[in-house]
Amino acid sequence: MNLSFKKLKSIDLPCSNDTLVFSLSGKIQCQNYWTYTEMNVIEALHNRVSAPRLGDPGPDKEVLENICKSAFSAADHGLLKPWRFLIVKDQARCRLGDLFAQATLETTAEVSQEKLESIKKKPLRAPLIIITIAKHISHPKIPEIEQSLSAAAATQNMLLAAFAQGIGAMWRTGAMAYSSTVSAGLGLEKHEKIVGFLYLGASQGPQKPPRELSVDDFFQEW
Repeated sequence: MNLSFKKLKSIDLPCSNDTLVFSLSGKIQCQNYWTYTEMNVIEALHNRVSAPRLGDPGPDKEVLENICKSAFSAADHGLLKPWRFLIVKDQARCRLGDLFAQATLETTAEVSQEKLESIKKKPLRAPLIIITIAKHISHPKIPEIEQSLSAAAATQNMLLAAFAQGIGAMWRTGAMAYSSTVSAGLGLEKHEKIVGFLYLGASQGPQKPPRELSVDDFFQEW
């Protein structure tokens, strides 16, 4: 297998026979599923944008595995792994829509049938959804907020992994992320909370370029 990687720190890194040799850091193993052109990490970080309109196809098995594995490198104080994830696809999206409708009826006095149908269809906005769940673990030195932040970092990692592979992604929350009915329907325990719904699929329509921001506006020496 021969793969060519984009320039990284002004060094071209060719890959052959599934192994990449980098003189400064030893061997870097190249997985066989990297059959696409890899995006430079900095390029992905600087250019990632959300894709609100998504359609088929969703990520294939290999691409999805890359996305899922990226969650594991999130910052994690104490290595607690305070997160887990649910993958929702195919007909499971309809069941999630029914759960959304049930939660809405339980908390809203009057809901039109049209509004209810719209709520049911929300999970159908993408072919696949990953639900991030913060799994809080009792620890004397690591508060729940830090564990929730780790789960959020894992979600951001998945967003970047999707973008780097050409998959559109949108991190959504809204009332359903904070609904006790939805949490119960998804099987969450008392110490668990939904961090977000990560919608994944093929980006539809034009995509807005990332906003140009000045580093000096947000970073100052102290």
